[in-house]
Amino acid sequence: MNAAFVMASDLWANAASGMAVHDDCKLRFLELKAKRTYRFIVFKIEEKQKQVVVEKVGEPNESYEDFAGSLPADECRYAVYDFDFVTEENCQKSRIFFIAWSPDSSKVRSKMIYASSKDRFKRELDGIQVELQATDPTEMGLDVFKSRAN
Repeated sequence: MNAAFVMASDLWANAASGMAVHDDCKLRFLELKAKRTYRFIVFKIEEKQKQVVVEKVGEPNESYEDFAGSLPADECRYAVYDFDFVTEENCQKSRIFFIAWSPDSSKVRSKMIYASSKDRFKRELDGIQVELQATDPTEMGLDVFKSRAN
């Protein structure tokens, strides 16, 4: 077998398997889902360790603006957001959103890594109710959350 083929097949195997998911990601998500310990969680891929890690957690009293401000303007991230809303029947409800944040200004390599790892990572977080993909803040504004929550 030639070396180029071996290298290409190794790359394909790594790309197909995606990144490892640090246990803390699953633990924090369970705390958000079951205990409502957090309003949001921002996840980052650590390329050197080849794993997804928790970058930031938002306390229950933090706002949507705090969440949006925690996403970097030029780097990809994953995030979950516990969105509270009131239905037309005046019932208090909540939906857990998964956001794949991939700003246009982020590096192409980063976009590819996040895109190829997203489905595997999302499967680790059992209980996500709505998924959003956003390339700029308008694609994940409060109006978008409200329209997708029902």
